[in-house]
Amino acid sequence: MKCFYFISGEKKDEAKTSKSISTRSFASTDREVIRSGSELNSENISEMSVESMGRVPFSSLSQRPTNLRVFTFSEMKAATKSFSRSLMVGEGGFGCVYRGMIKDSEDPNVRLDVAVKQLSRRGLQGHKEWVTEVNVLGVVEHPNLVKLIGYCAEDDERGIQRLLVYEYMPNRSVEDHLSGRSPTPLPWAKRLRIAQDAARGLTYLHEEMDFQIIFRDFKSSNILLDEQWNAKLSDFGLARQGPSEGLSHVSTAVVGTIGYAAPEYIQTGRLTAKSDVWSFGVFLYELITGRKPVDRNRPKSEQKLLEWVRPHLSDMKKFRHILDPRLEGKYSLKSAQKLAAVANRCLVRHPKTRPKMSEVLEMVKKVVESTEMGSPEPAMKSLAPTDTSAEPKIKGSNLKRQVVDSRVGESGWSAWRMWRPKLIRTC
Repeated sequence: MKCFYFISGEKKDEAKTSKSISTRSFASTDREVIRSGSELNSENISEMSVESMGRVPFSSLSQRPTNLRVFTFSEMKAATKSFSRSLMVGEGGFGCVYRGMIKDSEDPNVRLDVAVKQLSRRGLQGHKEWVTEVNVLGVVEHPNLVKLIGYCAEDDERGIQRLLVYEYMPNRSVEDHLSGRSPTPLPWAKRLRIAQDAARGLTYLHEEMDFQIIFRDFKSSNILLDEQWNAKLSDFGLARQGPSEGLSHVSTAVVGTIGYAAPEYIQTGRLTAKSDVWSFGVFLYELITGRKPVDRNRPKSEQKLLEWVRPHLSDMKKFRHILDPRLEGKYSLKSAQKLAAVANRCLVRHPKTRPKMSEVLEMVKKVVESTEMGSPEPAMKSLAPTDTSAEPKIKGSNLKRQVVDSRVGESGWSAWRMWRPKLIRTC
């Protein structure tokens, strides 16, 4: 699926690269990758241009102290065996992700498994996102956010080398395990704990710091699983700082992923934390059904997840039909209904009536605590190789933004039918 942005505006001159990681160098990236042609009316487009187009997200965060390590390009080559294709775990329009090994900063005798994201030197795609990740993950820290260990920004004869070094997440993404490609489905109890972990991560971003971060691209492929199957949010390239005190929203270019973006954001470009709450509601139905928010390979009446589940929610017999068949009946029907009720609270049409993420977290906690599986949860073998020095055998880690993922917003519930491919252009 491909990324795309909605907005109007002229292209600006290409930003010059710099060894500094300050966002100031990349202020024009929004305009360079954005194309016109959206459902936004001219009044909203004009408003967004005034409030958002010249604004650089997280510019203030670049001044805060961080514990990030600064790596040389030669260290990155050594860590990835000269970026060996046998160590590649992901690839997209931004570049490639490799599994690597680095020395621990506190104990050089200890070697750490890491994921190294290398940004392509061709063009500016991903340049601003790279800076945003450094600025955001450099100052936030939470058990349910993927840890950014450091970065590399170094000039060579072919241009600037931009790399990010993350903790390695061996059990891939939630999307990988919900898809039919995974040989073992996620047990119901694990799905509930993943929902709780993800809610904790979003609550931290929205409410537990002295500034607010709106994720803006919350989805199952951006939730990664560590060796113990703990869920962590990843890929903050599209994140935005929340509105300043006294303001209700941030007006910005409309970006996101088909099926996840909140309807009011798609229609007006006004971004709030409640946009992430909507996306979380969609994700809960993804956990319940095992289906993608939009799947063009299904019959037409089943292609849009929210439209498909809606008629099944008021009847117990019908509700059973939306549960992921790969669970083979090994779930608590009551807890599935309770989780669907939480999802429905998140998917209220008017954003002001949706709960805050801290309230959503409490609701999900109650579902987890009240769930009685009746038997111990079957153990799932970690996908991490037993010999950490061995070459990885697992492909497809989603520590990167998959540019093959569709990036746009659907309007949700009744407004989904408004979306037409001709209204967008992919970048």
